[in-house]
Formats: sequence, C-alpha cells, structure tokens
Amino acid sequence: MSNLNERLDSLKKLLQSQEFLEGRGLSNEVNIRIFCYDPKDEMTVRHFTGKLTSDENLSCHIIEYNLYRVFLSICDEKRITEKIPDLEDKKGSKFVLSHIERIAKNVNFIEKMKYEPHNVGDVILITGVGEAFPFIRVHSLLDAMQPHFSDVPIVVMYPGTFDGRYVKLFDRLTPNPYYRAFNIV
Repeated sequence: MSNLNERLDSLKKLLQSQEFLEGRGLSNEVNIRIFCYDPKDEMTVRHFTGKLTSDENLSCHIIEYNLYRVFLSICDEKRITEKIPDLEDKKGSKFVLSHIERIAKNVNFIEKMKYEPHNVGDVILITGVGEAFPFIRVHSLLDAMQPHFSDVPIVVMYPGTFDGRYVKLFDRLTPNPYYRAFNIV
C-alpha cells in the first residue's frame, strides 16, 4: 500500500509540473498518460482522486470524467436508465448489452466530455474505467478523444496494466492494443 501511496503522491506533484502540463519530453506525441494500479486498490485510488479533484491549492485544474457517471448520463438522456432492470429480466443480459452498445458509443461519451475553452493548466482525469466496463473501452475512447483534446493532458486511472503497447483491464481480460499513451508513475 505504501508503494501505491508514494506513487499517488508523485502523481499529484507531476500533474502540477510545467513540463507535464506542456507535454514536454513526449517526442511530439499526444499527452496521454496512464496510471496503472492493482484493481484491489480501487478504493484507495478513488479516495485519492476525490481529494485531488477537490483540492483548491493545486496549480492545475483537474477536470474529472468518471466514465460510469458519463455512461449513466447518456442512459438518462436516452431515457433508458429506469428501464434497464426490467428489460434485463425479460430479454436477458446479452440483449441489454447489445442494446446499450448502440448508444454507448465513443462519440456520445465525447459529447458529454467536451468543453470550451481549453485553458492552460487543465488536466483531464479519466476515472471509472472498471466501473464502465463493458459499456466503454478506454483504448478506443482515447483514440476518439485525441482530435478533441489534443491541447489538454489526459490522465487515465487504470485498474490493470499497460506495458506501453497493450492495456489489460483488471490484469485478467484480453489485452487491447493502445500505443499512444505513456505510463505516468
């Protein structure tokens, strides 16, 4: 646990550094970083992100997008949130998942996440990756986000591993290729 706490402290410091905010040292790559952690540490990471997003003394502006909350917002907008349990009882989980996959597309998530203007010092913090699975996959969302957030650093709190080439959610699922991010701490 102390190793995780040390990493989280390092993350907080890094998020406020000018080098990070400007994306220096990334060889002209997009400023997307992944903070991997053991899924069993989820509650510690949630506590940290809660404190981080409410810290008024930061020298950066954290904009958190919890993917599960964004997903629920999309469902609310489509007026299906309340219907899902009955639909699952009647038609089954596979039917509900296929129906939800039609509305939980990257473009819908991005529409909920877009904001203007992007300011120097903004940092997008993606949380809720595990909670939103299997409705949204972070590797495909990050690809779709790049054109809309190319001037803002993005940090993904990821319950799993990223080896620089593949993300593996919960350290159990089939790895998905994603090569445009960097491990952060």
